[in-house]
Amino acid sequence: MISEAVKTGRRVKIAAVQAASVAFDLDASLDRLHTLTRRAAGDGADLIVFPEAFLSGYPRGLTFGATVGSRTPEGRDWFARCWESSVDLPGPVSESLVELAAETSATLVIGVIERSGGTLFCTALTVEPTQGLVAKHRKLMPTAAERIMWGQGDGTTMPVIETPVGRIGTAICWESYMPLYRTWLYSQGTEIYVAPTADARDEWIATMRHVALEGRCFVVSCNQYTTEDDYPADYPARDDPATAFTTRGGSCIVGPLGQVLAGPSYGQEDIVTATADLRAITESRLDFDPVGHYSRPDVFTLQTNPPQQPE
Repeated sequence: MISEAVKTGRRVKIAAVQAASVAFDLDASLDRLHTLTRRAAGDGADLIVFPEAFLSGYPRGLTFGATVGSRTPEGRDWFARCWESSVDLPGPVSESLVELAAETSATLVIGVIERSGGTLFCTALTVEPTQGLVAKHRKLMPTAAERIMWGQGDGTTMPVIETPVGRIGTAICWESYMPLYRTWLYSQGTEIYVAPTADARDEWIATMRHVALEGRCFVVSCNQYTTEDDYPADYPARDDPATAFTTRGGSCIVGPLGQVLAGPSYGQEDIVTATADLRAITESRLDFDPVGHYSRPDVFTLQTNPPQQPE
């Protein structure tokens, strides 16, 4: 499973859009996404990546009034606000993204909060200029308190898709700490590993470099840069001085031998860009191929459970 882009040694300009959505305002966030996409595409980007939960905001610092055995009316109200600003798939938002990809001739990977019935999912969409919405990935394991607000994905939304810029696999934030999920992405021929995230720690960059080295792929990590002004005036986290609900960024692009090509960028809105020479993927596999000559299939096997799960 080697893409035409790698076979021909294509050079791909990648952009990681480090910006904030307008939290809990889907229309305003979508407008901002359109503006930023056009800006990145105008600078020649072939692949444009947005952060985890860009539509419509990562609710950092919210507790939803949840303790063991109890939930508060205020917490339920904030969950409803999250639900009301989330995305139906398919729907008007995905149609708008398809039109945007076609207009800009760019492949887009966008973090959204998806609603299905009364459940929310942390989801990443891949939208291609000619084929439209080609992939949806639901985060398999929401991290820590995220489990209060988001459901778990399953084996039906783990695609690795060939696009004009190469084969794209997506891992949302701490899914990159799931060794078997990473192995699945490598086994499906991931060439550009896209990691929308909400993790701004210094240690995250080490993880991205490890994934690039391990997967012999390009890695794109994209985080929001947020300030207090990006959240509503009545946001509860404002009242707790111990809650750091803003985000400093840290977006970066890493090559298949672990070299940082761009970023990490901290403390500012930014569009982090690098040109990826996809021939470097082939070169990197001279001495290591995680699912080829270095995989020892006589000793190890990976099993998945892909059948359709209930919505």
